[in-house]
Amino acid sequence: MKRWKVPAVGVIREESGNDPFHVLISCLLSLRTKDEVTEIASRRLFQLGKTPQAFLKLSIPTVEKAIYPVGFYHTKARTIHGVCRDLLSRFHGKVPDSLEDLLTLKGVGRKTANLVVTLSFKKPGICVDTHVHRISNRLGYVKTKTPEETEMALRRKLPKRYWIEFNDLLVPFGQNLCRPISPFCTRCPIERFCSKVGVTHHR
Repeated sequence: MKRWKVPAVGVIREESGNDPFHVLISCLLSLRTKDEVTEIASRRLFQLGKTPQAFLKLSIPTVEKAIYPVGFYHTKARTIHGVCRDLLSRFHGKVPDSLEDLLTLKGVGRKTANLVVTLSFKKPGICVDTHVHRISNRLGYVKTKTPEETEMALRRKLPKRYWIEFNDLLVPFGQNLCRPISPFCTRCPIERFCSKVGVTHHR
């Protein structure tokens, strides 16, 4: 694991000194976007401002230009403005530290909320992205059809002491070894424990 690159949101967290607002915004940018694009776009955006107040002084086109070419950048620019307004009007400009409050922010789903809670506040949560969903099912540890179903299944089955680090482990594992198509099973240190559910071809 140590030889693989830290996921983009983790990099932004480290660079910001664990600022929950930076984690939240970079996570919103990361949805359906490659890590390298997320990282660069996040840095460009945070050069223009570092707080909800500063972001609201930026026009939507300015935000769009800063975050391009992240996926759905038009929608994400408007979402960022909406989240900033909400943070200022309802949470005194601070990112809330509870899953329930984060989920009331428009555009913030369970993946983003769980990641902010675990990364920034070190509170129990299970962030399920495409890698966590795929690998948990591929291993045969859960049998689910959606990321939300996977999160709930993991909450029931996975010991709580592993919740926070589960995403940190499986994301780089899925990016580098347990690929969606043709995973590197011959290199995998846990291959003998894997049920290989859905794997039709591997290397």
